[in-house]
Amino acid sequence: MTWLTWRQYRIQAYLGAAVLVAFAILIIVTGLQMASQYHAAIAACTATHSCVNQGGLFLGSHAVGFLVIMTLGAPVLAGLFWGAPLIATELETGTTRFAWVQSVTRKRWLAAKIGWALAAAAVWGGVISGLVTWWSGPDNALYRDTFNPGRFDIMNITPVGYALFATALGICAGVLLRRTLPAMAVTLAGFIGVRALIALWLRPHYMHAVTATYNVFRGYTPAGSYWQLAQGIRAPNGQVLPQPNGLAVFGIPSGFLPHACTALTQAGSHVTPSCRAALAGFRGFVTYQPASRYWAFQGIETAIFIALAAILVIEAVVVLLRRDA
Repeated sequence: MTWLTWRQYRIQAYLGAAVLVAFAILIIVTGLQMASQYHAAIAACTATHSCVNQGGLFLGSHAVGFLVIMTLGAPVLAGLFWGAPLIATELETGTTRFAWVQSVTRKRWLAAKIGWALAAAAVWGGVISGLVTWWSGPDNALYRDTFNPGRFDIMNITPVGYALFATALGICAGVLLRRTLPAMAVTLAGFIGVRALIALWLRPHYMHAVTATYNVFRGYTPAGSYWQLAQGIRAPNGQVLPQPNGLAVFGIPSGFLPHACTALTQAGSHVTPSCRAALAGFRGFVTYQPASRYWAFQGIETAIFIALAAILVIEAVVVLLRRDA
C-alpha cells in the first residue's frame, strides 16, 4: 500500500518538495543577510554605547517579509491538495470498488493512505515553520512580538497542528461529500472558521490573564514578548475611560480631566501640586498574557488542533467503513 500510495500522489509530493526547496533557499539566503545586518547593528550599538537607532533597524526585504507572513495560510494547502482529494477522488471515480476487492483490507487501505497524508502534512508544516522561526530570529530579538497574533501562528510547533487539522478536515469532508471540489471548499471555509474562532475567542483564555495597574505619571510596559489584551485608564470611581480620540493628558481624555488639571491642555503648562493630587486616583491598567506563557500557549493550541484532527479522522474512518461496508 505504501508503494501504491506513493504512485498515486508522487506528483503532489514532488510539487510540495519543490516548493519547500525553493522557499528554503530564499529563506536561508535572506536570513543570513538579515542576521549579518542585525549583528553588525548590535556591534555598532555596543561600540558606541548608543542604541537609539536600533528600534528603526529594518531587517530583510518587504517582499520576503510579506511571504513569511503569508505562510499563515500554508497549512491549509495540505488540506486542500492532499486531504480533500485523498478519499473523495477514489469515491468519485469508483476506484474504491476495485481496491477493496483486492487482498488489502479496507482498514489497511485507509491506514496507509491517511497515515502517509498526515505524515506529509506534519513535515510540510514543520519544515515551513522551522524555516520561518529561524528567519525571524533577529526580528524577534529586536521587536519581541512573537506572542502577538499573526506571529504566534507561523512559528514553532503550532503550524504542525494546523497542517494536521487541515488535512484531517479535508479527508473527513471528502468522505462525507464524496466529491473533490465541494470537499476542498468545505476544507477552506472550515479551516478559516475554526482558526478564527480559536484565535479570537478561545486562545486569550487558555490561562487567566494578568492585569497590572500603574501610576498614570509613570506608565508601565510588561517585560518580554507579552500579548496585550486590553489597556486603558480607570477613574477614581472605577469607570474605565474611553480611549482618547483627540487631546489627552497621561492617557486621560481631556473631557475627563479634573478641574485642577484643565490647564494641562494648554501648551507649556506644568503639573501643579493640586493637579497631581487630583490625578492620584486615576490608575492605568494593562491586561496581558506574559512572555513566560508562550510555550504553554503553543503546546495548548497545538494539542487542540491535533485532538480535532484525531476526531475528524476517526469520524471519516467510521463513516466510510459503515456506509460502504
